[in-house]
Amino acid sequence: MSFRLTYATMFNPPEAMHERFEKALATMRGRLGKTHPMFIDGRDVAAAATEERASPIDSQIKTGRFPHANPKELDAAIAAAQRAFPAWRDAGMPARVAQMRKVADILEGRVYDIAAALVLEVGKNRLEALGEAQECVDFFRVYADDFESHKGYEFDLPNDPSNAFVSRNKSVMRPYGVWAVIAPFNFPIALAAGPTAAALVTGNTVVVKCASDTPWAGRLLADCIRDAGLPAGVFNYVNGPGAEIGEQLVRDARVAGVTFTGSVAVGRAIMAEIAAGRYPRPYIAEMGGKNPTIVTENADLDRAAAGIARSAYGMGGQKCSALSRLYVHEKVADPLLAKIEQEIDKIRIGDPTERATGLGPVVNKRAHESYARHVAELRSRGARFRRGGKQPSEGMFGRGFYVEPVLAEADPSDPLWKHEMFLPILMVQRYRDRDAAMRLANDTDMGLTAGFYGSPDEVKWFQDNIEAGVTYANRGAGATTGAWPGYQPFGGWKGSGSSGKAIASAYYLPLYLREQSRTVVD
Repeated sequence: MSFRLTYATMFNPPEAMHERFEKALATMRGRLGKTHPMFIDGRDVAAAATEERASPIDSQIKTGRFPHANPKELDAAIAAAQRAFPAWRDAGMPARVAQMRKVADILEGRVYDIAAALVLEVGKNRLEALGEAQECVDFFRVYADDFESHKGYEFDLPNDPSNAFVSRNKSVMRPYGVWAVIAPFNFPIALAAGPTAAALVTGNTVVVKCASDTPWAGRLLADCIRDAGLPAGVFNYVNGPGAEIGEQLVRDARVAGVTFTGSVAVGRAIMAEIAAGRYPRPYIAEMGGKNPTIVTENADLDRAAAGIARSAYGMGGQKCSALSRLYVHEKVADPLLAKIEQEIDKIRIGDPTERATGLGPVVNKRAHESYARHVAELRSRGARFRRGGKQPSEGMFGRGFYVEPVLAEADPSDPLWKHEMFLPILMVQRYRDRDAAMRLANDTDMGLTAGFYGSPDEVKWFQDNIEAGVTYANRGAGATTGAWPGYQPFGGWKGSGSSGKAIASAYYLPLYLREQSRTVVD
């Protein structure tokens, strides 16, 4: 198939894509309920304890039994990664790059199976799931290409200016050692695969822990890496609660660096732990967003409405890049909001395994209860609900975690303007002065993504003044969402990130390396 799937192209895929997905869905349904091992030191390892997981689509669908690792099992994974590190570090750039491309090839051959599992485990619709699965492939390829093109980040430097001797100088970048990757539920395989590929290609070894809600995704990644034939211990997969296994992983002095994707609260707690040991360790964190979009009176309202709906309600707003704050000029507010309502009305809520479904369930009971609480809070403070606010409960809906997309005009003083809800709730405010709108857009401790719709000569004003690491102007495919490896680097400012560098950017791989200056006198 010549069609190239990305988050920007997924809205009108060829029929063959749906046909292949249906076949894969049947295959993965046949694997529901199985007991899954961990992957430690090159072997599948049965856990001493397992936990049964149910799909958010329907509590009667059991995705399987997954490891609940204990401290001894995690210790074995870290020890395996530590033993494997010297040989993997010394294997050299060409060997590691070749291995990453082999993993990418295996992932690509399983994109549809992985996507079907993501639909069943996470509840995202098939196009979102296919996009995530394909993104994993691109992470491995982009990082392999990037490391190779930079020649492993080794640079010859000028000789010392001495006539008495020849002093040859060189800068090399060296891996740290064992790298922990802690992945979130919303992109459970992509945000495990991306940091894993970066850490591995640069010469580190890896221990991955996925979110408790989404262990199947991590196991599928482990299958691909196992089948690519990486040396024993180079990659290890464990599973268990963050409060137990996650904390132990971060605190272990053998872990040389950590990549975390998740909430601000947990991300900052890990940051404190990372800085509290014998010496600070490298830490790469993406910690959420409270993402705004500004619409001026000069905007293309049809394009804006499509992009706004896709970013606010795609995957139920459970993206760190999801749009949750909309500032629209008072002159165009009524027609724009009417168009957004039309977009919402097109969204079918239901079983995400079905082709026509646009919005599946939120991930778990906690998210379902948070939706009810936030809707009640908004109503109590006088918000005007233009759409949404209910939680369907009849039939199958009563066995899953389903909610309606919300479009609500809220008072500027409402505290939810600054709270990351991680739900399909879009709050709207009208404005008269665009500089005032910019101040509102920037009035948050987070700065991940931001969107803009207006005239071409207004775009530079937006880009120069918005405080966000990822910006989109006049993008119908997504107001604040849709970054893709090799096209849009993805990273946050302020409280949304720890490094100031973006995923899949020219500056990302060096975060997994430390510099060594080498001088040799002849």
